[in-house]
Amino acid sequence: MTPKERELLLHLIDEGYDNRAWHGTTLRGSLRGVSATEAAKPPAPGRHSIWQLALHAAYWKYAVWRRLTGAKRGTFGRAGSNWLAIPSPASAEAWKRDLDFLATCHRDLRAAVEKVDELTPKRRRLIAGAALHDCYHTGQIQLVKRLIRKGS
Repeated sequence: MTPKERELLLHLIDEGYDNRAWHGTTLRGSLRGVSATEAAKPPAPGRHSIWQLALHAAYWKYAVWRRLTGAKRGTFGRAGSNWLAIPSPASAEAWKRDLDFLATCHRDLRAAVEKVDELTPKRRRLIAGAALHDCYHTGQIQLVKRLIRKGS
């Protein structure tokens, strides 16, 4: 991987998660100011809550990290995969813990991108996909916030 390619991919994953972005808020920004009660509330029956979306994003950051590093399956820091259960009852402490967990998953992914030596087309696609995944779910979270705050 050339230094320019690495720099671009790091920029993409950071812009999707926490750096200032041209497109508006980032994943981390969309979660700022959301209470545990709001995070746990689904916008409608059978729909995912903000908390579930945040853990889903953490899981896929982990999945890309695992593929880049060759780590074994089953090393995710939470029970389950993809769509994870959230604590019940919801608490501010558990919400903060899961927001910190998401940040850790992002840092781990970023560190893996910094260390990857061979950038195959598959790896490039995975890394860029992680950034796009954050942007996609940021939009969902912004919509869910409006729906649950309007209904309160």
